[in-house]
Amino acid sequence: MRRTCAFAASVLLALPASAQQVALSGVAGGKALVTIDAAAPRFLSPGQAHLGVKLLSVQGEAAVIEVNGQRQTLRVGEAPVSQGQSKSDAGAKRVVLTADSQGHFMPPGQINGRQVQFMVDTGATQVVLSESDAKRINLKYEQGRKVNVNTANGGAVGYQVRLESVRIGEAQVFDVPAIVLPQPMAFVLLGNSFLSRFQMQRTNDQLTLDKRY
Repeated sequence: MRRTCAFAASVLLALPASAQQVALSGVAGGKALVTIDAAAPRFLSPGQAHLGVKLLSVQGEAAVIEVNGQRQTLRVGEAPVSQGQSKSDAGAKRVVLTADSQGHFMPPGQINGRQVQFMVDTGATQVVLSESDAKRINLKYEQGRKVNVNTANGGAVGYQVRLESVRIGEAQVFDVPAIVLPQPMAFVLLGNSFLSRFQMQRTNDQLTLDKRY
């Protein structure tokens, strides 16, 4: 049987416990092509480990790895996500996002523990997601307050809700205001109701978020 192989831009993930850089370059035949630090790329099958990185599973173009007891999900082609601690405050979480080829910051993350695809939008006052995404993550948005919202496509009636948690990497905040809109959206807009919890600094194609509280 002809094997299909998916390759795209590498995903680099800085793992805070080991300070390793792990790149997922592609998947093929149920295996993941993994590059760890400067070592040569290596195909791993689920259950195999290399240089302290264990591959747990491969599904589609995503791979779940484990390092020092911590699980991380990598996806082929997504913008890199780095995780660690702020040097100025050992208790603060730092997330470093790298822009994609279009200049957008597109980190994967979680809302209420469910996987979503974010796009950072500093022009959005709140986190904004579509009704389809809200239904997928089982968000009871219809219990929220109806609000009139001005969008790029005109006015719309949305639902004002509060998210139990929003997470990117190891940085997680709770009780985050959000708006659910009826229009279909390719991504969840990561607006200022989340971003304001962080000190933001952009340097070239990197955006650093240091958690305030």
